[in-house]
Amino acid sequence: MKIAIASGKGGTGKTTVAVNLALSLQNAQLMDCDVEEPNCNLFLKREMEPITEVTSIIPEILEENCTYCKKCSEFCRFNAIATLPNKIMTFPALCHSCGGCMMVCPEGAIQECEIVTGIIRKSTTKDQNGPELYEGLLDIGQTMASPVIGEVKKYIDPTRTTIIDAPPGTACPVLTTLEDVDYCILVTEPTPFGLHDLKLAVEVARILKIPHGILINRSGSGDDSVEKYCADEGIEVLMKIPQDTRIARLYSEGIPFVEEMEEWKEKFMQLHNSIKDRYGKREEA
Repeated sequence: MKIAIASGKGGTGKTTVAVNLALSLQNAQLMDCDVEEPNCNLFLKREMEPITEVTSIIPEILEENCTYCKKCSEFCRFNAIATLPNKIMTFPALCHSCGGCMMVCPEGAIQECEIVTGIIRKSTTKDQNGPELYEGLLDIGQTMASPVIGEVKKYIDPTRTTIIDAPPGTACPVLTTLEDVDYCILVTEPTPFGLHDLKLAVEVARILKIPHGILINRSGSGDDSVEKYCADEGIEVLMKIPQDTRIARLYSEGIPFVEEMEEWKEKFMQLHNSIKDRYGKREEA
């Protein structure tokens, strides 16, 4: 079963939930798809090894063939090509590798060029305890996170429980991460800001028709607007993690709190079992 941990914004404790949940399960995988800033391993402290590079295809202009007709730049909806009267410019960071510019060029002045945009790493076999960790890492200066996320997800083992740490927000990288997951835990905080971004995340889950529930982190630190919203919308509040100085201290030291607060490991196991009992049948269908 694939369970994604997502949030409408950063800083809600999404990665904390993903790591502690994965550590509470037997034989689980943990996929860090927050490829712009993967930080699950800040808590797990695993020895990681690279297993593959992620590449993308971008256009390379053969200026000796180019007539500056502008058909390529007019076709590109992402503004990755600009045609001037006597010069053509490409912006690889904006390219979505659709190949359309090459198809519309009447002069054969564009060819494919492969560039490395990221890398996939996994925990080594020396780490026999706890979840098997995979992480994607987007190269500095690159903006296309989705191909790296897609590559991470290729390593999901369908016979095991997989916890996926999604990027924050509601943009394309989140959509790529949530594609084909069985359930989504939306992590939020009990504040007006948390509620605002939670509503956006709920809308994404509903559009994608992904079963979802809410986990309130730092419960007791704000107001009850999130709980009222969930009650009004019929969304289940799966768990509340209280504002707790011991949890905060362990977090600041990079220690998953289930490792020193064993009662929480049982709570996370119950959370997983509850979700699996109700939604795990999707993978058996």
